[in-house]
Amino acid sequence: MKLALTLMVRDEADIVSSMLDHHLAQGVDTIIVTDNGSIDGTTDILRDYETRGLIELRHDPRHLKQQSPVVTQMARDAATVHGADWVINADADEFFLPVDRSLTLHEAFEGIDPAIQAFLVPVTNLTGPGAVAGSGLQRLVYRDLRSDEQLAAAGLRAHPTADAVHIGDPEIDVIQGNHFVSLEGRGFPPAELAIEVLHLPWRSYEQFRHKVDVSGRAYESNPGLTPSPNHHGMRDYARLQAGALEDYYLLRHPSAAELEQGLADGVFTLETVLADHLTSVVADVPFSPEAAARHDRVAPALRDAEVRLGRLGATTARQAEQLDEKEAQLDAATGRIAELEAQVLHLEQVQALTDKHVANLEQHLHAVNDRWEVRVSNRLRRDGRRVSG
Repeated sequence: MKLALTLMVRDEADIVSSMLDHHLAQGVDTIIVTDNGSIDGTTDILRDYETRGLIELRHDPRHLKQQSPVVTQMARDAATVHGADWVINADADEFFLPVDRSLTLHEAFEGIDPAIQAFLVPVTNLTGPGAVAGSGLQRLVYRDLRSDEQLAAAGLRAHPTADAVHIGDPEIDVIQGNHFVSLEGRGFPPAELAIEVLHLPWRSYEQFRHKVDVSGRAYESNPGLTPSPNHHGMRDYARLQAGALEDYYLLRHPSAAELEQGLADGVFTLETVLADHLTSVVADVPFSPEAAARHDRVAPALRDAEVRLGRLGATTARQAEQLDEKEAQLDAATGRIAELEAQVLHLEQVQALTDKHVANLEQHLHAVNDRWEVRVSNRLRRDGRRVSG
């Protein structure tokens, strides 16, 4: 059994080496990486792995949110060039591993029946205290199991969408950020071979701000993409443009008191598997007035932070409800338009049938008139002969 992983990456120098080391240690046989024009040192890190023969490195410097076609090509090549039996399409902040920690990924996939073709792998965010910089590998060590209501109060819409893994297929299509593939899923692995993803999407404010900025500008550069304003990336991009992103970054990370209470309530659970086996190449810099003084971009978020975050916490859920309501109204309007279009089509069909029926009636009327005129003419001739006789 051959296991492959694809990765499209841009400016993830804080975590990409840990991500690669993790999956190599988990027995992944082939890793295909496309560098999307990184400028933060990611490219140099990847070239080192390429030089050591650990990855196949490709380059695509376009910033047009072209993830789907790029990942699709890597996934197809994993099958046709590298002979992969199973393919994982991952992001740099995603760590795949078996739920049974005594197994490696390779061992788990060896036991999974390829007849199921594709299946979804649940993704769990890791959270913890916020920081100015750093990878968060030793800081973000709590599974985020908050309810949807608790997430909304923290400025978050929902838990992450599951990722799709699939058998090697030369005609595979990977769409919507690795969450869906064109192969039909025909089941799931047995519980003893279950796979999960640990996700570190907001590792530091520096990383988060940069990611939001480049992602938003990439959407703006590709008019063919029309993400909903409710899309999490577009929400954060709007917050960045409004000067509120720092507040939302702080808001989505639990305070020490919230962590303590959350651990007691079970909405946070300790998860140290990454911290135990991986080390960060970037030192964590916790939020503090001293750290903010060295990182001016973050300083505004720390001024009157408690007051500002309290206000945000009170309004975020309402804003999310308003966005949901607008999207529901749009869906309703779209549905009404579809109904009207169906009614118009029905009326056009009725009109066509009516026109046909009228034409038939007119044709019948002409025939009747013709027969009536013939009968009248014949009678007049008969009557004329009687009179003359």
